[in-house]
Amino acid sequence: MLYNLAKPFIFALEAERAHGLTIAGLKTVPMGPAPKCDPVLATRVAGLDFVNPIGMAPGFDKNGEVPDALIRMGFGFAEVGTLTPLPQAGNPKPRIFRLVEDKAVINRLGFNNKGQQDSLPRLKKMRGRMGKGVLGINIGANKDSTDRIADYVIGAKNMAPLADYLTVNISSPNTPGLRALQDKGALAELLAAVMDAMGELKTPVFLKVAPDLEPADIDDIVDVAMSQKIAALIISNTTITRPDLKSSNRSGTGGLSGAPLKGLALQRLKDFRKASGGKIPLIGVGGIATAEDAYERIRAGASLVQLYTAMIYEGPTIAAAMSCQLAKLLKQDGFADISEAVGTA
Repeated sequence: MLYNLAKPFIFALEAERAHGLTIAGLKTVPMGPAPKCDPVLATRVAGLDFVNPIGMAPGFDKNGEVPDALIRMGFGFAEVGTLTPLPQAGNPKPRIFRLVEDKAVINRLGFNNKGQQDSLPRLKKMRGRMGKGVLGINIGANKDSTDRIADYVIGAKNMAPLADYLTVNISSPNTPGLRALQDKGALAELLAAVMDAMGELKTPVFLKVAPDLEPADIDDIVDVAMSQKIAALIISNTTITRPDLKSSNRSGTGGLSGAPLKGLALQRLKDFRKASGGKIPLIGVGGIATAEDAYERIRAGASLVQLYTAMIYEGPTIAAAMSCQLAKLLKQDGFADISEAVGTA
């Protein structure tokens, strides 16, 4: 109710400014402990224990400033980033556009962040404040890099020691040429280099892919990911497609997220579940705004889910509210925990 009252004032601000004020507020406003989760929500994925399966997607906390606050808001895990080896300003502003009528966002940020070295000392301090929350760190390549694979190797060496899991992000549409790393040969070279860089570290490595893929791409990605012992696939990122949209901002360049992405993201999850035969954990992302949405992804094959855009429209209590309702849905269908429901649709 309070968020609904405040939303007109928040939405009167330019989107990126509103986001910056949100991060600043989460850094300064005292918060209580994380809400207790129903045991039915607990799950184990890639050797990690999650108190609930609802995570904050990367892009919200680009510089790793508030993962502890996100856990206290009810998220079971928080993925920070995308962090690149060197700081970069990203694309020219304005570069975030609300599509209010569609409950969607178009962004063309371009991996704007302060760089991995800026985040390292801060994340070291925050580890002790995460409680049972899981910390994911999402890494990418600098836009002007002459060797993008080398950038991911640097990211793995820098960030994996602090992460519960590390995400290799090759799915952003806002860094020219980045999605070409999803091609089979390039992907095999990239993941082999990253896994080699991990050395003796046991940090699970996840791979984040785009929704805008052909069937052959999906088979190739699954083959390479499994051969390189990738611990999970994150399905998916924003889309460059434009479904039927109402907002005047609908034609803007960039990646589309939010409610209109739901159908495409769900279908891609099903495609990856079929291609992998359930042999690799999947994380569902895109257009998830309710417990019913999350449950649908879980039953379609997702072991975990993530959201971001929905919080813009529904408010900061979304994770806690979704967890409560998701527990009810699981119990109604007789499931003892999340893992029993995965892939049952």
